[in-house]
Amino acid sequence: MGERRPFPGRRVLLGVTGGVAAYKSIELARRLAQAGALVDTVLTPAACDFVTPLAFEAVTGRAPYLARWAPGDALRHIRLAREVEAVVVAPATADFLARAAAGRADDLLGAVLLATRVPALLCPAMNDRMFEHPATQANLERVRALGYQVLGPSIGPLAWGEGEGPGRMVEPEEIVAHLARVLERPSLAGRRVLVTAGPTREAIDPVRFVSNRSSGRMGYALAEVAWRRGAAVTLVSGPTALPPPVGVELVRVETAAAMAEAVAAHLPAADVLVMAAAPADFRPAAPAAAKLTKEDGLPPPLAWALTADILQSTRPLRRPDTRVVGFALETADDALARARAKLEAKGLDLVVLNRADEADAGFDTETNRVTVIDAAGRVDRWPLLPKAEVAERLWDRIEELLP
Repeated sequence: MGERRPFPGRRVLLGVTGGVAAYKSIELARRLAQAGALVDTVLTPAACDFVTPLAFEAVTGRAPYLARWAPGDALRHIRLAREVEAVVVAPATADFLARAAAGRADDLLGAVLLATRVPALLCPAMNDRMFEHPATQANLERVRALGYQVLGPSIGPLAWGEGEGPGRMVEPEEIVAHLARVLERPSLAGRRVLVTAGPTREAIDPVRFVSNRSSGRMGYALAEVAWRRGAAVTLVSGPTALPPPVGVELVRVETAAAMAEAVAAHLPAADVLVMAAAPADFRPAAPAAAKLTKEDGLPPPLAWALTADILQSTRPLRRPDTRVVGFALETADDALARARAKLEAKGLDLVVLNRADEADAGFDTETNRVTVIDAAGRVDRWPLLPKAEVAERLWDRIEELLP
């Protein structure tokens, strides 16, 4: 059971310039290589003051390039520019941005950048005062106008003694995510996608609530894959411990009512709605205003009320061309029949059935075993897979249904 490697055999050039954030570039190179990329590292002379070529060779298995040419490789900058599929410069210092904005080619990295026609991601890193200087801001505008993508900088701790501010290089995992979007086939470009994920919490008193074991992993994976394939993605999420997905608009909610409201607000613009959340079906009808305590004795039995049926409530809000995917978590013997009934009753294009009573599937796991049913009656039973792989396969199916 293997998970897809994002960059199998893809050629990526990593440019490293002379800034203290160069230490992060070693981790970036390692992540890219582990994802299957063939990483060609180009270090500027100033970069070698901060990091060593040996470190990059150790994590990528490929010797870095330092000089503009070598005997037998006089057109190294042209060769690299043609062979790679993307260029990442991390860190991109203020000096490098000035050179790139001016089209300078007096080192190997600058020459490759001029010669290549592939996407280039520049990740600025510098002191906040240098970043805010009008010359740097003008250079950033210029490199964007030249077609380079600029990631960051983020706000955070700077060099020792310099406090916090704008100028910190974005983290390697965020760079990898953006690179995946660049290299992925843009099959969802121009589409707007709305995904729900996670549980909801329905208050019993100010400190207790009714919820379930949903981790949100499935919905977050679906949002990440859709963004990587080029979609504009909004993720409506109940409480989870997961980090926000890169590039995704995250709307946090607590209750089923709040989730229904957020979905209704974003649905009119959506081309695809994927309801992967596990909102509560019931809620305490009258939550206690104060904390229930042992000293007060056993509380009275809870009176229950139904929560809103979020999926059903979307029917009058959907555009005719909106594709809708629902999830059905079942334990009954007639799970398949129940899932088909849900597909028909809720007007779904696809329903994804999984069972709560199967090992390593369903809630709070890294893997899932699902059955996908469409409105035409097609039934696909998939083996146990990582949830990231389930998300990839499910988007392949959804794309088949798009107009």
